[in-house]
Order: sequence, then C-alpha cells, then structure tokens
Amino acid sequence: MDLIEVELARIVIQQKGDHQYIHLREKGGSRSFPIVIGFHEVEEINRKLAGLQTPRPLTHDLVGRLLKTLGFRLHRVLITELRDGTFYANLAITSSDLGSKESERMIDCRPSDAIALAVQTGARIFVSREILEELTQA
Repeated sequence: MDLIEVELARIVIQQKGDHQYIHLREKGGSRSFPIVIGFHEVEEINRKLAGLQTPRPLTHDLVGRLLKTLGFRLHRVLITELRDGTFYANLAITSSDLGSKESERMIDCRPSDAIALAVQTGARIFVSREILEELTQA
C-alpha cells in the first residue's frame, strides 16, 4: 500500500450537534480532508493537544499505558480504507523480542481513536494514496 504522511491540521468542535470534525493535511503539501468523529473523541484529541491532564486516566490514557507496560509502542497510524463514507484505520505497534529486530503488528481501530493515541504518543499518521487522491480530486 502506498502511504502518504499527514498531520492534524484543524479540529472543529461544535457544541450543538453530534458531528465533530478533524482535518488531516498532507505533510509538506496542500491537500487536506475532514473526518467526522464523535464528541468524546474530539474532546480527547483536543485535551491531548492542549496538554491537559485528568485526575484519573481516561480510556486513551489507559490504552497508551497498557501498550507501554506490555513493551509495545505505537509506531504509526494507518488510515487504510474509505468504504461507504466510513474510514478504517490500523494502529501499527512494535515490540522488541529480547533484543531481536522489531516486528510491526496491526490492530484494527477507528481513526478517531488512532489519532487520539498518535497525538498522545507523537506517532506519525499516514493515509493511503488512493484515499487522499479520491478525497482531493478537483
């Protein structure tokens, strides 16, 4: 799969309505596209970007801590498919088996959760070239 690195360019939080938006932009380029996500996910991404801590860990904090405790790290996020208006993504995690070479494992997830974890950990975000070209055709 041909992948293009993207970055979180903008967050749109609407107090009224169920749909929230994050915009991803081609890194070093001008093409961008929105993804509709839920209110809790957009709040989590916004909280991570602002560096705000909660008194107790929330779900994305828990997942990040679990990965780290079990010896994994989020290597990258891959937005791999757009089907019937729904984006599909994978977390690409890596681990080292007693000093041997790292192996990458894929975990299916929603893009909003993956991006929240990427913001938390500093992992890079990629989208398939096919999706980017489909969404940005003029």
